[in-house]
Amino acid sequence: MNLVEQVKQAGVVGAGGGGFPTHVKLAARADTLIANGAECEPLLHKDAVVMEHQAAQIVQGMQLAMEAIGAREGIVGIKAKNAHAVEAVQAACQGTRVRVHLLGDYYPAGDEYDLVHETTGRLIPPAGIPIQVGAIVCNVETFTNIAAAAEGRPVTHKTLTIGGAVRAPRTLTVPLGTSLRECIAAAGGSTVADPVLCIGGLMMGETTDDLDQPVIKTTTGVVVLPRDHHIIERKLKPPPIQNAIGKSACDQCRYCTEYCPRFLLGYAVEPHQVMRSLAFTATGAEQWNQWAALCCSCGLCTLYACPEELYPKEACDQSKAEMKKASLKWTGATTVKPHPMRDGRRVPIRTLMKKLRILQYDHSAPLQEGVLAPRRIVLPLKQGAGSASQALVKSGDQVSAGQLLGAIPDKVLGAVIHAPFAASVAEVTPNHIVLTRL
Repeated sequence: MNLVEQVKQAGVVGAGGGGFPTHVKLAARADTLIANGAECEPLLHKDAVVMEHQAAQIVQGMQLAMEAIGAREGIVGIKAKNAHAVEAVQAACQGTRVRVHLLGDYYPAGDEYDLVHETTGRLIPPAGIPIQVGAIVCNVETFTNIAAAAEGRPVTHKTLTIGGAVRAPRTLTVPLGTSLRECIAAAGGSTVADPVLCIGGLMMGETTDDLDQPVIKTTTGVVVLPRDHHIIERKLKPPPIQNAIGKSACDQCRYCTEYCPRFLLGYAVEPHQVMRSLAFTATGAEQWNQWAALCCSCGLCTLYACPEELYPKEACDQSKAEMKKASLKWTGATTVKPHPMRDGRRVPIRTLMKKLRILQYDHSAPLQEGVLAPRRIVLPLKQGAGSASQALVKSGDQVSAGQLLGAIPDKVLGAVIHAPFAASVAEVTPNHIVLTRL
């Protein structure tokens, strides 16, 4: 069995948040393989911890992947500030064709377009993907899962950071399906009475007060904040109110565009023009929406650049959704040339944290040895990009650790799921499987 099939059968998806099925990437050919360890979301430390403690597995997974795709070189992008991770990975790279590329401590260093340019000097075509410039990019944790898949071990656990308003910020490795409530308890519990969670980070993550959501293959971390925190109040404003504020207050100052990392790389992303669509909805929507088509949704415009605290990122998200609904594709310029002020306009993480008013939560999140052993878990049948898996078990069945629980039909994009431990199947629905530990 080749590596592509092993990775497919193990249910490996992008562990950095995107969740794209990894076996699809490994079926391509590229000359460069890049491990994304930039981890630029404030207060999250998962990737740094994985690199520090599992450097050998990362490099092993990269070497296997390089052989599969025919790559000549492997690059691990790490922020220079993560000294322990850098040291561990550099040691693991000795005698291999994998090297470390040190990155600055700015946001969003982990954006795929930015990372490819920083590590290779190549610019991905507008609306394109890394393979078009001979590169394949995966999160560093994904490579540990590739190494495990080559040994016949499926993805059953996830590493994530629990940070923010908790007593003891921690990075944990837990069974898939574990509730976020139990993860927060393992970090000493919340220090606020009415916590709100930013799953995946403050900048690009999902905001919810549902502590019983399960950990899935793409959960990189959780930032806990009080409901009355300024950023949470902003994030919880309903879209119609966000739009009304933008329509009435945007003065076209261009700060959102001038700080946009994609604009500074040379792509035709101009959030200030997208904001005009809030006021001119009767005509020209297609024109305004084109300025959002290449947006990476990093949130820098909304949460850092805009002096009036408007919502240009959300306007871009709406525009992209409207384009998708109308089956409209990018039709703008195809040439890309980085802005001469790009380096000078990068936003340092500490400056961003000050703007976000979260400096008091800036603590390390060391790895907590051992894993939680939840009695009950909820495994969503869809845990990444593509289609949901189809349940292979029924209520009352008993399953063993690592057993296949959900399959993907042939020629359908998606990823299979497995049991993290021996259990009884308590419930099966079209959306999830509930397991109770034996």
